[in-house]
Amino acid sequence: MRTTPFLALALLIAAWLAKPLAAANIWIEAESFEQKGGWLVDQQMIEGMGSPYLIAHGLGTPVKDAQTNVRIDTAATYNVYVRTYNWTAPWHPSTGPGGFKVAINGKRLPVIVGQTGDRWQWQKAGTVNLKRGMATLALCDLTGFDGRCDAICLSTSPVSPPEGYEALKRYRDKMLRRGQHVRSAGVFDLVVVGGGVAGMSAAVAAARLGLKVALVQNRPVLGGNNSSEVRVHLGGRINTGKYRRLGDLQKEFAPTQEGNAMPAENYGDDRKLNFVKGEPNVSLFLNHHVCGVQMQGQHIPMTKLLPALQPSAIPHGAIPKASSASDSDLNVTASSPQKGLESQSLAANETGKSKGNVLINRDNAIVSVIAMNVLTGEELCFEAPLFADCTGDATLGVLAGAMYSIGREPQSAFGEELAPQQADDMTMGVSMQWYAKKKDKPTSFPLFEYGISFNEQTAEKRLRGEWTWETGLNSRIVDNLERVRDYGMLVVYANWSFLKNRSKDRRHYERQQLDWLAYVAGKRESRRLLGDYVLSEQDIVKNMPHEDATFTTTWSIDLHYPDTLNARNFATGPFKAISRQRVIYPYAVPYRCLYSRNISNLFMAGRNISVTHVALGSVRVMRTTGMMGEVVGMAAAVCHANRAYPRQVYTHFLPQLQTLMERGVGDASLPNNQNYNEGWVLEQPPRLESKHVDQEQNE
Repeated sequence: MRTTPFLALALLIAAWLAKPLAAANIWIEAESFEQKGGWLVDQQMIEGMGSPYLIAHGLGTPVKDAQTNVRIDTAATYNVYVRTYNWTAPWHPSTGPGGFKVAINGKRLPVIVGQTGDRWQWQKAGTVNLKRGMATLALCDLTGFDGRCDAICLSTSPVSPPEGYEALKRYRDKMLRRGQHVRSAGVFDLVVVGGGVAGMSAAVAAARLGLKVALVQNRPVLGGNNSSEVRVHLGGRINTGKYRRLGDLQKEFAPTQEGNAMPAENYGDDRKLNFVKGEPNVSLFLNHHVCGVQMQGQHIPMTKLLPALQPSAIPHGAIPKASSASDSDLNVTASSPQKGLESQSLAANETGKSKGNVLINRDNAIVSVIAMNVLTGEELCFEAPLFADCTGDATLGVLAGAMYSIGREPQSAFGEELAPQQADDMTMGVSMQWYAKKKDKPTSFPLFEYGISFNEQTAEKRLRGEWTWETGLNSRIVDNLERVRDYGMLVVYANWSFLKNRSKDRRHYERQQLDWLAYVAGKRESRRLLGDYVLSEQDIVKNMPHEDATFTTTWSIDLHYPDTLNARNFATGPFKAISRQRVIYPYAVPYRCLYSRNISNLFMAGRNISVTHVALGSVRVMRTTGMMGEVVGMAAAVCHANRAYPRQVYTHFLPQLQTLMERGVGDASLPNNQNYNEGWVLEQPPRLESKHVDQEQNE
């Protein structure tokens, strides 16, 4: 049959029409909105989710809309999918309080999202016809009760984006082209990850000794738990022990006012920022989260750090182990075997000078880290011969395959009297602090009843909640942080709602307004990286001397436990804690607790150093962690001067570190302005016949 040009054209058109058209997809990360209004960026769960999100933390008052502009390349009818989470679902299976709507070009779509479901999921907000050009997208909060948005996808497909962690990550990476445009942040002498008191001190100490330092912090402020985001005051003593110049740095940047849960200005965010920015050798990278590492000969992305975690789908006792890379992927020395990363046998303090050089393995070293800007998604690469994990959660160490412990060791491991008979996952919890403020006129608060109930006997009739408002004491917080944090917010809202709306004493609260509630959890404990020495209760209470003694810990062995009365009153779980303390004589901690036993060039400072759960009770307070940071910065300078690794400072160059600790790096002429909340200490070193001095604290 002869085909005419007209027939050929007709067949071509018919074939084109029969071919399914590829869906048009436009991906918008919520944290990248140009104007965030009253929505806040929350990056705390980035390890389990792969992304930060926006949260409408308005304390019961709807927050201002977040807005951004979106380019539309294809005119079409789009389905609007929103990735969100009904955060009260673990305790209240019905409609939740976090509802919001999406508006496009000023018109709100019909469906309220964020108030149904029981996990992070895609919810359809509606459909919209869009022309080519620019469109305005807005998140419209309806309640002020912590609605949350991870991402929005405008799609011509009737099928929402994937739900599973791995599938969603691949899809997100494809849409955002992650990994394709990693930009170099530079080559440094030391990269410090974590900008709390420990990280600040490590970075500045090294910088003042001549090192070029990058300080990478995943929040917009410095100070960690001592920032205005968490508002925990400093504790412990500086300028004490053999090396009395340790702690001098804190006199230059630390707040001079005491108190937990106080107004934001009490915590001196600007003072801390100016302190770090004033150091010419420190390059500061705020809002950057370390999400991958390059080891010698390999790359470990963030996907290996944690499995897919859903806040409402993790039963107690069934938390999956974190993993970084398989044994076959890692070049680990025979002297430091990799046991799924977590240490199953911690009583390993036999590593001494005679074995020091055998354990050095230059192939098991970090070459660089990748950090993602939590606002823009841009990825930066930081190269250095030395790294310091000051994250508190041991984020960098776990990415690199460092050995670590989590939970409580049994008494048999170290002979600790305060340890349990059997090992468990119990950690100290997170504090969710809050306070109310008196107003000139009566104020209202919405009724908030989402799975927890208060009455006249169980209500907390107070205007401030400090450290004792502690949740997560019975779970692995690092794996389950969102649920732990959310429970803390749930009980504060529910208690305040009862006081304002149902209590017989509500007239006493009519002019009181909930003025501040932290949404950034104040953590005490998560993972602890293992060094060549693991500090234990025995070291501290017996005041065991070590040749590599460094900073001095002065805080009591202060361990937190659920408040038993509070636990009996609430089937949903306790939200109050008590503190049991064993007073100590000031104790100098070995340097060997400050570097990784199996990652050759990794230091650590903060609550993730090499200690047992019990010993952490003493060293975790922030003035003490700041002195750790100073020691790490000094040790990094010794490494730099001698082209050495952290372990070699102990085996070969300890006198050089001791000289630096005697000299200090801070301004010794400044008076000690850190003489509040110093804690109790024994006046004399313990003797064999000495009795322990124990005490208990609650609210």
